[in-house]
Amino acid sequence: MSDDEEITYVKKQKTIHYGSLEDQERIRLSSLAFTENDGEPKVVGGNINVSNEYFDLEDAISKDKQALLEEFERKKKARHVQVSTDDDEVKKNLRKLGQAICLFGEGPAERRNRLRELLSRVGEDVVAKKPEEEREKRQQIKDQDTTWYHEGPPSLLDARLYMAEYSLLRSHIRLEKLREEASIPESTLTARLQDLHKYTTSLSIYCSQIGDTRPISYCRFSPDSKFIATSSWSGLCKLWSVPDCSLVQTFRGHNCNVCSITFNPHAGTAENVCDLVSCASDGSVKLWSMDSKKEEPVADLEGHAPFRVSRADFHPSGRFLGTCCFDNSWRLWDLEQGEEVLHQEGHCKPVYCMSFQCDGSIVATGGLDAFGRVWDLRTGRCIMFMEGHLKSIYSIDFSPNGYQMATGSEDNTCRIWDVRKRSCLYTIPAHMSLVSGLRYQPEGHFIVTSSYDNTIKIWANKTWQMLKTLSGHDNKIMGVDISPDSKYIASSSYDRTFKLWAPEYSS
Repeated sequence: MSDDEEITYVKKQKTIHYGSLEDQERIRLSSLAFTENDGEPKVVGGNINVSNEYFDLEDAISKDKQALLEEFERKKKARHVQVSTDDDEVKKNLRKLGQAICLFGEGPAERRNRLRELLSRVGEDVVAKKPEEEREKRQQIKDQDTTWYHEGPPSLLDARLYMAEYSLLRSHIRLEKLREEASIPESTLTARLQDLHKYTTSLSIYCSQIGDTRPISYCRFSPDSKFIATSSWSGLCKLWSVPDCSLVQTFRGHNCNVCSITFNPHAGTAENVCDLVSCASDGSVKLWSMDSKKEEPVADLEGHAPFRVSRADFHPSGRFLGTCCFDNSWRLWDLEQGEEVLHQEGHCKPVYCMSFQCDGSIVATGGLDAFGRVWDLRTGRCIMFMEGHLKSIYSIDFSPNGYQMATGSEDNTCRIWDVRKRSCLYTIPAHMSLVSGLRYQPEGHFIVTSSYDNTIKIWANKTWQMLKTLSGHDNKIMGVDISPDSKYIASSSYDRTFKLWAPEYSS
């Protein structure tokens, strides 16, 4: 095609359709006009759904009317609510209701109106009920702290009567002895103090013995000071002679760590049931005899498992045995009857140690809750609550005078308590680590403490000054004891040895 030729453009013609879509829409609507839904015809018109449901306007109006009437009643009630004109009292009531005592820009009059509005909603008696609820909560907390007493068997009454008669006689003897000591001339007392100072300053290691292949957890002298018993984590308990520390007898029966072993006050005599008692971490308590050459126990006291029994101690009469259990309680056993006569709770954590008074009328217990308690065995009541230690109490012992006691704690201190005053007399900053054991000298002239800082310290009674520090163990010391004749001090350690300490001039 050349450029000279003309291009002819053809314009597209518009197509116009005449007529209306009304007929087609009418046909479509007529087909959908009557459709059945659950057997009922439904009318549909375009995008508008027509329903036969109706909204009851009268019910909605009645609800609004009821709410309006209630609001009028509340306002009427609010006008009759009695509110104090004292602004401090209004603030106190607002605080009881859990509301802010003052809002921004609010004066006393607005505060009274706000309190009146609140009381009209919750009721006027709410403010009066709040103190009652607080008193009930305080009473519940007090009830939780109250000591629990178990109902004991009929034999408990016989045991209490026996201990009352026994303690009365012993107390008369003790008081007579104290009167005699009070009449001693001052020159004689001064001479005794000089002898005591000479005794303590000359103490040194007299004998050292490897007691077992595992740590020695406890040691105790016999009542006649001729033997010393040790317990070990190997499960063995051994009897050694004093002062040569030669092995006399081995007691086999425990299968785990033995926590303590203690002599009966009448050990070696024919009138006692057993000579020794030991307890272990599996809850087993075993009684032993020195007369029998057998290595097996004479009897077992069952009822503690699976809880650990940390300490066992004899009543001065030798008839009863106390055990400290990790179920937050301590038990009292009648060895003649062979049964448990008392199961006493009172600590909120495990009871770790206990000590009977020399008269046998009271017993002191110390727990891992850092508290101590003194119990009257004749009545069963807790007569003293010892509060002051910051951490667990691991050792406790009564003074020979019968009214003072000492406690050793994980807070590295030793506290002296007076049962008569029911208070702490003195706090001794004893060691650099926890106090694992302590014992009063049989005459009460000094106290011996042992610690995990590998040392033993001797403290003078009444002045509580340190007299001597005994060092010699290679590891933490787990227990300490003084012989009844006051000649020797024994210590058991984690280094698997036990040592006898005596004055140099005694050899």
